[in-house]
Amino acid sequence: MSLFGNASSAASPANATQGDTSKDVQVKDGPEDSISDLAFSPMSEHLAVSSWDKKVRIYEIDAQGQSQGKALFEHEGPVLNCAWSKDGSKVFGAGADKAARMLDLGANTTQAQQVAAHDAPIRCIETLQIQGNNMLVTGSWDKTVKYWDLRQAQPAMTVNCQDRIYCMDIRDSMLVVGTADRYVDVINVNNPGSFYKTIQSPLKWQTRTVACFADATGYAMGSIEGRCAIQYVEERDQSSNFSFKCHRQNLPNQRDGSNVYSVNAISFHPIHGTFSTAGSDGTFHFWDKDAKHRLKGYPESGGSIPATCFNRNGNIFAYAVSYDWHKGYAHNSPTYPNKIMLHPITGDECKPRPGGKKR
Repeated sequence: MSLFGNASSAASPANATQGDTSKDVQVKDGPEDSISDLAFSPMSEHLAVSSWDKKVRIYEIDAQGQSQGKALFEHEGPVLNCAWSKDGSKVFGAGADKAARMLDLGANTTQAQQVAAHDAPIRCIETLQIQGNNMLVTGSWDKTVKYWDLRQAQPAMTVNCQDRIYCMDIRDSMLVVGTADRYVDVINVNNPGSFYKTIQSPLKWQTRTVACFADATGYAMGSIEGRCAIQYVEERDQSSNFSFKCHRQNLPNQRDGSNVYSVNAISFHPIHGTFSTAGSDGTFHFWDKDAKHRLKGYPESGGSIPATCFNRNGNIFAYAVSYDWHKGYAHNSPTYPNKIMLHPITGDECKPRPGGKKR
């Protein structure tokens, strides 16, 4: 039985880079306000969703792409990020209430436990292991990154950054933190209290999102001016760094004019190492960084895409369609789309381009 029923057909050779969203399935009973983050469990087909309606919801997804709500917990303000424990037993949320909260899915309770606190809204949350211990790391607009041992009320360590934390990602022992004023800090979590490397983004405008390569040799970052940068960490690989334009729309009858949109989300495929970008223009694309090639581009979804993620096997790509606040509260509307879509990965959609450079 194929995923999502009869969704196994790939794009026709005549239009090989045009993606198809006709088999995409909407998640039932979605959030009541803008969606801020999506995270699949590393152990099962469960999707966590954080939202501006102050809730984190957990859905179970079956082989036909049908969804069922399984649990939820609440914050005291908009939830800005969510994450799973490595064993898939716990879900975490981080929010504007300056708190991080945890729901233990095996504890038979809907009450979330507060597990972290900052002096300003917590923008980012990730789980990690340090010396065999399961830990939590949070990044806040109070300009700090904090590590938390869930057995203790106080942070195990605090790292002061240059400015407010806007985005963060972790892969293996590499933690990448993007802040205001375009700083990017790379931390080796085996030495969690110091920066392994700090740069200012090669992109000229505000950093919006960052995602680590599947092999943890570098990261991709997106900015508000429709550009993405591929950055390797080690000096020996710096010649492979590059940036490219994306999420721009050419204006009719203007030779050089284009509308420029924010790159809101970047997600790496867990198997193939290719990646997606999604933006305020309502589109998403799949890319092969080694071949410097766009694999697929998809039609507009009817609203901005603020968040994306692949499941653990890489055969489902989840994307949220909702207001991303890039024009402020005055441009939000009750009629704006607010939904989560599940896209079945089929054929060669996310496979690297044949003959591309291998690392």
